[in-house]
Amino acid sequence: MKFFVINGPNLNLLGVREPELYGHETLLDIKEWLNSQKESEGHSFLWFQSNHEGEIIDQIHSGIDKADGIIINPGAFTHYSYAIRDAIESVNILTVEVHLSNIHSREDFRKTSVIKDVCIAQYFGLKKLSYLEGLKKLLTILQ
Repeated sequence: MKFFVINGPNLNLLGVREPELYGHETLLDIKEWLNSQKESEGHSFLWFQSNHEGEIIDQIHSGIDKADGIIINPGAFTHYSYAIRDAIESVNILTVEVHLSNIHSREDFRKTSVIKDVCIAQYFGLKKLSYLEGLKKLLTILQ
């Protein structure tokens, strides 16, 4: 199976940006770690990161007839991007929302996700394990 792993704004700064919150690993570290997990064996992953909403939407759209599932960390777009929400809903690809930090224990505005209702699950506060839990959820449904 093929999975898109889509990452939103500022995730290119992982390892540098607020390591007490997000950890010291970079996005590349997380990619390599997830790819090395036993659950990833036999599957392919297209990793994508952008700080631009439209590019994320284009990436979601490009998954039609290509991706079996999407793992998305929309970053701050989680809280207000109805456009990304609509893109996820439009492509009819099983999608899981993930976050490294616990968005429900942070600032009030971070507690709301406009994305979660079009996703099959939401994982947060587990650092890189959120990505693995998202993959496991997709595999449970798709296999």
